[in-house]
Amino acid sequence: NVTAVLEFKLLGFSSNPCCQIMLFIVGLVIYILTILGNIIIILVVTLEPQLHSPMFKFLQNLSFLEICYINTIIPKMLSTLVAKRKSISFSGCLAQLYSFVSLGATECYLLAAMAYDRFLAVCQPLHYGVLMTEEFCVRLAGGSWLTGVLTGFLPCLMVSRLHFCNCNLIDHFFCDISPLLKLSCSDTTVTEAVIFILSLLVLASCFLLTLLSYFLIILTILKTPSASGKRVTFSTCSSHLMVVTIYYGTMIFMYVRPTYSLSSELNKAVSVLYTVVTPLLNPVIYSLRNKAFKKALKKTVFR
Repeated sequence: NVTAVLEFKLLGFSSNPCCQIMLFIVGLVIYILTILGNIIIILVVTLEPQLHSPMFKFLQNLSFLEICYINTIIPKMLSTLVAKRKSISFSGCLAQLYSFVSLGATECYLLAAMAYDRFLAVCQPLHYGVLMTEEFCVRLAGGSWLTGVLTGFLPCLMVSRLHFCNCNLIDHFFCDISPLLKLSCSDTTVTEAVIFILSLLVLASCFLLTLLSYFLIILTILKTPSASGKRVTFSTCSSHLMVVTIYYGTMIFMYVRPTYSLSSELNKAVSVLYTVVTPLLNPVIYSLRNKAFKKALKKTVFR
């Protein structure tokens, strides 16, 4: 009963036409806002010399990553909401899966690098210029991209070797690991174990490094006598931690599990948080709450 599946059909969110139209409008608005927000960050950081610091270089990388990340998921999601043909080819599904995994891993590494940059800036300000050189910043950012690209190969290779029987209905809005494993008629025990271990290594290690950096930052802030300085830094750190917690929390909940037995509806709801909400929040949290960036944005707009 094993057949060569040439394409999958994405079932998406709902079969109700009114609900689909509403979801399409909301998704399109979020998509446009996310793209515009991240493009603005990239342009402002490029045009303003005062923002040519490691922190904003990392932010520029993150914004570019979010544009790639959201383009991997949302356009196909929107098309399945309004198009009669909701299919995706087998190769297209694997390409989407690879892009999603590699970009997601890259974001984990970038967030850890950004947290380390803030740790050096707050906890070792006198040595910051020596430790966080332009060359070291480029290496951290480049290393994040390279490691993320390599991380995506193994899960996609494991999934591509699975057999798929007559059913080709993916109960999701994109080609994620969990619905593909459920759809396969092969023994997925080894694949699940490998993906679990890889997810644990990437997500848990990056999350712990990020939390450790912010924990040390908070300890340093508590020792400073300035109340206003404490308030500003705490506000910034709490915002960063909020985004980091949403992203890592949902990703760990989804992938750092020995089995993939959650209901499809819960899978979709949790997936929306890290594929749609987080890319929208990042421009707001990391830039629009930063005084230097807001000043540079006004200067760019009104020059």
